[in-house]
Amino acid sequence: MAFDPSGRLPAVFTNAGTSSFTDFLSAAAPELLPGRRPLPPGLSADVAPHATTIVALAFAEGVVMAGDRRATMGNLIASRDIEKVHPADEYSVVGIAGTAGVGIELIKLFQVELEHYEKIEGAMLSLDGKANRLATMIRNNLGAALQGLAVIPIFAGFDLDATEPAKAGRIFSFDVAGGLYEETGYDGIGSGSLFAKAALKKRYRPGLSRDEAVRFAIDSLYDAADDDTATGGPDLIRKIFPVVMTATAEGTTRLSDEESGTIAQALVEARRSNPGG
Repeated sequence: MAFDPSGRLPAVFTNAGTSSFTDFLSAAAPELLPGRRPLPPGLSADVAPHATTIVALAFAEGVVMAGDRRATMGNLIASRDIEKVHPADEYSVVGIAGTAGVGIELIKLFQVELEHYEKIEGAMLSLDGKANRLATMIRNNLGAALQGLAVIPIFAGFDLDATEPAKAGRIFSFDVAGGLYEETGYDGIGSGSLFAKAALKKRYRPGLSRDEAVRFAIDSLYDAADDDTATGGPDLIRKIFPVVMTATAEGTTRLSDEESGTIAQALVEARRSNPGG
């Protein structure tokens, strides 16, 4: 961005601002937005690693989200330890499937979007407002998605405005055009989600404890890895285990590798005698 001869900041920095950092960036430097970058003709899906399976479950005190660690590029494993689940802010979490680089950049932009709003407005966005902001960002990436660089997130959090604590854990899914949908109980995204959701369908019930929800999430990722080559199961040799996060009234928390590893190893041992779960 060019400065005027006096060295002053351009007007976009000094005019009355907006609570949306994405809107500000589209005016100040639109080329920095993932969906606004020019791309060469043709499909670009095969030139970048892809992230795969994420699941989310509501439980009695909030929500849990878990993601496997594998990224693929065609028939190759591009990464064995990518992290696809991140805190969005103090009370919500977000995971991505699709083009890994664009997805991680989108998560960082979303984190800044929520922080920027809170600083400008002096209050936190509602959970519905956060989901709507993310939907707009996905919609803005539609051009790149149609060229193969699609990103589909899953968003979940603890609703501070919920009138019933047992219903404060909420889950939102999206489509590639930015469509926003609230899910009931559980959901999954990515190439292994068909198998993960089938596993959760048999186990999920309202009012799960935190420990049950975490165990079911890791268990469903194991089932996904059993049938989907793009989903990575727990790697006991390299000590690579799913990323698991919770969002409750106390905030967002990531399980330690030791905790998720202990659950994963117990699961693998149980599958020795009952491979189908």
